[in-house]
Amino acid sequence: MGDEPELSVVVPAFNEEENVGPMFERLRTALEDVVDGFEVLFVDDGSGDGTWDEIARLAEADPRVRGIRFSRNFGHQAAVTAGVDAARGRAVVIIDADLQDPPEVIPEMVARWREGWEVVYAQREQREGETAFKKATAAGFYRLLHAITSVDIPVDTGDFRLMGPRAVAAFRALPERNRFIRGLVAWAGFPQTPVRYRRHARHAGETKYPLRKMIRFALDGITSFSFLPLRLATWTGFAVSALSFCYIVVVVVLKVLGINWPGYTSIMASLLFLGGV
Repeated sequence: MGDEPELSVVVPAFNEEENVGPMFERLRTALEDVVDGFEVLFVDDGSGDGTWDEIARLAEADPRVRGIRFSRNFGHQAAVTAGVDAARGRAVVIIDADLQDPPEVIPEMVARWREGWEVVYAQREQREGETAFKKATAAGFYRLLHAITSVDIPVDTGDFRLMGPRAVAAFRALPERNRFIRGLVAWAGFPQTPVRYRRHARHAGETKYPLRKMIRFALDGITSFSFLPLRLATWTGFAVSALSFCYIVVVVVLKVLGINWPGYTSIMASLLFLGGV
């Protein structure tokens, strides 16, 4: 393999010791006869199990495997960003280590990229091994995000995607800290096309996205790519201010009519004025 493989595969991993080995085996089978050289870059996001030992074992056995190890858990989006920044391939694929997204889809992504598409994203037709609640909330979130943003963020699409060299360069230049990667890639504006697939159940281990993380991730996406929350806050502030000043008038009128308690008018006027401002 030369200094610059045609393809880098970035695999963020957090407590995925049972999945790292099978992931590489399936990647190797899927890519060996498809691309002109590839590398697999695992990013250990502060795992507390044997994930790093597995990555080190694979890297010692095969020079196409590289690893980055975080000192602690910085989160999935940070791990993906570190992997893309360190990737040496002309194109970069992002795929999670849990094998819910099948590596066998990547050759079709590569084919679309060679046709001229700069971004090829994997769009889920079915989701296996997930609860009805997870499916319903995910579907609702993607459609809400699509409806309230001006950026064309595809529905039913995660971070599993291929980015060509121009998209990778643009991604590396973005300065955001709290990242919503699928939104950033879409925002960059390069031609993109889907590859549809069926998402499988997790190969081994447990999900790393409990409800709390899912909500925080959803809020990052909505607040990063939509002005709607800011507009709602602004109009709510105007409404509260208008009501406050109207009630100040009511308090003053009550004072004039003698319907009053000692100190009530001055205290309420001050509080309502400050609250309205």
